[in-house]
Amino acid sequence: MTGARRAVPLPRGWSLRTREIVAVLVANGLLIGAMWLRHGGLDLLDSPSGWFIAAGELTALLGGYLALIQLILMSRSPWLEQVVGQDALTAAHRWVGFTCVWFIVGHVVFTTVGFALADGSNVIVELWTLLTTYEFMLMAGVSLVLFVAVAISSVKLARRHLSYETWHGIHFYAYLAIALGLGHQLVTGNDFAHDPIAWAYWVALYVLAGATILVFRFIHPLVVSLRHQFRVVNVEREGPGVVSIYLGGRDLDRFAIRAGQFVIVRFLVRDGWWRGHPFSISAAPNGRWLRLTVKDLGDDTTSMANLAVGTRVYLEGPYGLLTGARRKRRRVLLIAGGIGIAPLRALFEEMPAGPGDLTLLYRASRPKDIVFREELDHLAAARGAVVHYLIGARGSRAMPADPLAPPALKQLVPDVREREVYLCGPTPMMEAVRDGLQLLGIPRRHIHFERFEF
Repeated sequence: MTGARRAVPLPRGWSLRTREIVAVLVANGLLIGAMWLRHGGLDLLDSPSGWFIAAGELTALLGGYLALIQLILMSRSPWLEQVVGQDALTAAHRWVGFTCVWFIVGHVVFTTVGFALADGSNVIVELWTLLTTYEFMLMAGVSLVLFVAVAISSVKLARRHLSYETWHGIHFYAYLAIALGLGHQLVTGNDFAHDPIAWAYWVALYVLAGATILVFRFIHPLVVSLRHQFRVVNVEREGPGVVSIYLGGRDLDRFAIRAGQFVIVRFLVRDGWWRGHPFSISAAPNGRWLRLTVKDLGDDTTSMANLAVGTRVYLEGPYGLLTGARRKRRRVLLIAGGIGIAPLRALFEEMPAGPGDLTLLYRASRPKDIVFREELDHLAAARGAVVHYLIGARGSRAMPADPLAPPALKQLVPDVREREVYLCGPTPMMEAVRDGLQLLGIPRRHIHFERFEF
């Protein structure tokens, strides 16, 4: 390991902006619609069955296009992350995903009804005929089932009952769903079967989306992991159900990670190497080791306290924009809930600040849930920073009211309106605090938080 860390460059500025990316995507969507018109789409509108078939074709084209956009969103391209922003990227991922599935379901319904009307048969018989006689239809049916399964797993009610690892694993079936639907689209789709230009256009879209996934989700992590040879060098218990895993490796001073970012980690052990876990670093990078702090949530995290020193690690990332690079104001407020202290602990250490510029609010239900207390107190004393530990179950004698509600925030941090704010904790907490901060008059561009949504 090396002893000195080289400076990590700030994210570069990109020439394209979000609205320009949206304009390109909309233009491609209009081009797809124009090709459908060129192939005689309007000729279908001469009968009730034709109207349904036309709707089926359009929903198929738009659903396929949105599926490819979703692939690019799932690639975790650092370029997209910097241009669009993590919050907008997460919202786009959810909106595009659900809309894509509805279009694909609509394609099946409209097409089946249209052919049933044309053939004078009932819908069930027509659906069976389509599945058993058309090329690639059975594969397309499996693709639809996988798309629906991924969508169901992303509904908030289901998401709350799934571990990240299970949810993440289900989402990988989206790749298989798109691959299975590809043959059906290119071979049986009216827009492709007799038009080599349209066929080449769609193949190019698939190649672009596939290359994005291949580069950013597979090739780049493999190159980084081979270059740095990450491995577990120590495991320390921080508190009840909380451990810190220290990673060593080669040339860590060249690994471009910043305080506040997270990585997706796969520990190369026999019974869990295929599952990725998103963990934030909990100490500022120093060129010698990385520290990941993990809370036992009853899934794979339970076994991480027993990781053997020397365990090899495959690492994706770094990801996230919860860094000092987004800071626009001199004074900063950090608000942590539970294990959300991990990235904010790293920021508390790394952020340049003068006396009084840095304040940390740390929310926990019980005193034993506080981690890094000695470290935080030491950093606060050394840097002239302030730490408030907000401990107690809400509604109890110790904590009768919400300590992160707007009035309480204003009392704890009188100049809160003039501060840059960083949040990390459970999603409901972050959303409530963000809304409260906006009620206090803090613009959204000065409020930063991270969510592990895809």
